[in-house]
Amino acid sequence: MENRPPGEGVVGIFDSDEDDEDFFDAMDDSSNNLESTPENNGTTVVAVSTEVEPPAQIVKSSLSTGTTSRKRRLRIPDKPNDKANLWNIMKNCIGKELSKIPMPVNFNEPISFLQRLTEDMEYSDLLTRASECSTVEESLTYLSAIAVSSYATTSTRTSKPFNPLLGETFEYDRTGDKGYRSFTEQVSHHPPVSAQHVEHDNWTYYQEFSMTSKFRGKYLQVFPIGTSHFVVKSTGHHYTWNKVCTTVHNIIVGKLWVDQSGEILVKEHSTGASARVKFHPYSYFSRETPRRVTGGVFAPDGTPMFQLDGTWDNSVSCAEVISADGDDWTTGETQARWVKNAPLEDSEKIYHFTALACTLNEPEEGVAPTDARNRPDQRLMEQQNYPDANNMKVRLEEAQRARRRAREARIAAEGPSAKYQPKWFAKKECEITGEEIWRFTEEYWKCKETQNWDRCPKLYLEDEVEEDAT
Repeated sequence: MENRPPGEGVVGIFDSDEDDEDFFDAMDDSSNNLESTPENNGTTVVAVSTEVEPPAQIVKSSLSTGTTSRKRRLRIPDKPNDKANLWNIMKNCIGKELSKIPMPVNFNEPISFLQRLTEDMEYSDLLTRASECSTVEESLTYLSAIAVSSYATTSTRTSKPFNPLLGETFEYDRTGDKGYRSFTEQVSHHPPVSAQHVEHDNWTYYQEFSMTSKFRGKYLQVFPIGTSHFVVKSTGHHYTWNKVCTTVHNIIVGKLWVDQSGEILVKEHSTGASARVKFHPYSYFSRETPRRVTGGVFAPDGTPMFQLDGTWDNSVSCAEVISADGDDWTTGETQARWVKNAPLEDSEKIYHFTALACTLNEPEEGVAPTDARNRPDQRLMEQQNYPDANNMKVRLEEAQRARRRAREARIAAEGPSAKYQPKWFAKKECEITGEEIWRFTEEYWKCKETQNWDRCPKLYLEDEVEEDAT
């Protein structure tokens, strides 16, 4: 009996080694392999048809660098009807070394993984609400919700983001309307590691992301590595949480579909209060709601304070625990903590991007030369120029390999001091967990004010552009 999916979609992931050398990246071709099924579990969703997001109410923020609330695009050019057939690619690769096989942009979406990671801020208002709660336990209900919300788009997003080049960056300044600004850098390529820092007047959020994967014949499992940190500035409360396992099913035969499984532990370290959220794996034989999440918020002594329930693709609610006898809880009125935003009209034509995702690759002046918006292959793909995008992608990857070979030669000659050093993050020991993590040096925004980008490496063939101009 075929293992039938509860929904559709494949989460974008890093390659395990060289850019696009992992054969299983090609499995993200959803146009030929994915089955369409109901996605909202009976919830009525109203589509948004506007083309441009109106200016939001201006938020006064001490972090502002002159950025004001402005109109942002709500659409990108439609995805061309240009299907790449995985089997044809496989046939052409027979006898070739996998590390030398470039995967075409047909399997991508026109954003970088650094931009995809920034989508964790889609529901940043939950972080602000968490920072304003009177109790740690109530804050944990909001933090549990935002931890779940980061998986919401994986039920429909069917293409992989571009793999970041070493030294690639992405800034996202929403101080004018959302009150936060985010900065992300690709700090390592072997293994691939992305570091992110988000600042708000009320809170600070930071994380680093890497992953391992295991191919088990019929499915591929992706295990995230890294911890998310959230610090409330007014109280000093420091929360951390992890991510769960993503499984891509029916890799060889059948319809591709994605599932999430495992448990998220959200913990406040000064009090010991915590929340646990279980992602229930899908089972063909179970009558349980697909994509369900359940859990609870617990006081430092382990007493249950709130019950959590929902689905990772749609919503999370909580209810105060009135009394508890072991696992038997009596709860009060249910309150919504997170509800997924309505999809844009015809979102399937634009890679199922959300309103926020559409703004990520919007051209912006004054960003660093290494910013993902400046990637020429990514820009060409967004503009529907797939042939030139594929050619440029190969050239960028070859240039990165050349830089790595040159760096390895310098290390052999000069020693460890010649190793690559990230430009905006540095390794530090976390005062809470004791882990060595990548921390933001706070220098990027100062350099942006003066437009001093001397430290930025040339990633996007700028030397060739300069030669052509002369």
